[in-house]
Amino acid sequence: MADTLKCLGQSAPSATTETDLYTVPSSTSAVVSTLTVCNRANSSTTFRVSHAVGGGATANKDYLVYDATIYANETITFTLGVAMATTDKLKVYAGTANLSFNAHGVEVT
Repeated sequence: MADTLKCLGQSAPSATTETDLYTVPSSTSAVVSTLTVCNRANSSTTFRVSHAVGGGATANKDYLVYDATIYANETITFTLGVAMATTDKLKVYAGTANLSFNAHGVEVT
């Protein structure tokens, strides 16, 4: 087994579109340790973050963050420790097209 610390995913998604930020590769597990959300705009908006076990469609039980407000030019960092298995997905959703998401953690193969 090898542990690899890395940037797991980066995205600046389109407005109001759920986007896959990270999918755990085959024969791998992962722990998302940190998620950073940056609002590049001069106005507030909202965002969502979900963990879809098995990579399926997002259900209400999957949300880690739901319609949280991020203020103009603000950056929010979450310390998570979300354990993920093969094919699990970390998904993000932005109220406007002005947000950047970065996930960091470790993959174990």
